[in-house]
Amino acid sequence: MTTILVVDDDHSLCRALFKGLGAHGYDVVTAMTGHEAITLAAKTYPDLLLVDLGLPQLSSIEVITAVRGWSSAPIIVLSARPGEVERGAALNAGADDFLAKPFGINELLARIGAALRRSASTGEESVIVAGDLSIDLGSRRVERGGEQVRLTPQEWATLAVLVRNQGMLVTQQTLLEQVWGPGYQEESEHLRELVSALSRKLEGHPSAPRHLVTEPGVGYRFEFT
Repeated sequence: MTTILVVDDDHSLCRALFKGLGAHGYDVVTAMTGHEAITLAAKTYPDLLLVDLGLPQLSSIEVITAVRGWSSAPIIVLSARPGEVERGAALNAGADDFLAKPFGINELLARIGAALRRSASTGEESVIVAGDLSIDLGSRRVERGGEQVRLTPQEWATLAVLVRNQGMLVTQQTLLEQVWGPGYQEESEHLRELVSALSRKLEGHPSAPRHLVTEPGVGYRFEFT
């Protein structure tokens, strides 16, 4: 079942979309704040996100930027203020479409269907092989030596960010913001523990990692060789 994450601080709209999209076969998860949205996105891996442009506290642009760091799921922005500046900022942050409020359920369903079809046809490289590791970004499945490796949502999100950056150095601050969201830039010890756990699961010799390389005090990179 296709999972849609609805992010809007309007409780009545969240309830209406939960019922309306659910009636059309979608599995709907709702969040009313940006922080909650980022946490749920890392836990549920939605196939598509509907994000209100006027979120309180953490902005929709920050939510889109954080999720886009590790997920290629389509993002449709909803707004009662459909100005060019707001639209441009959302699209530049990584949104795929923009829908002005109020909207009808049929138009929304059409936009969702089109976004999911584009995502399926465009797709990213489905399986990445690095040594004895096989990482399927589409199905979020990791195998080591032909056996599946079980990762926590945060472990998977961290691995996905590193893999998608193709061997480039990703700073601690970037990882913390993209996996946990803004406001977590000081949790470097938590990140070290998470990467250490990933190394134990993915590396043949965790004390001398081949793929998950640490640049002390700076960040991490994923080496494919």
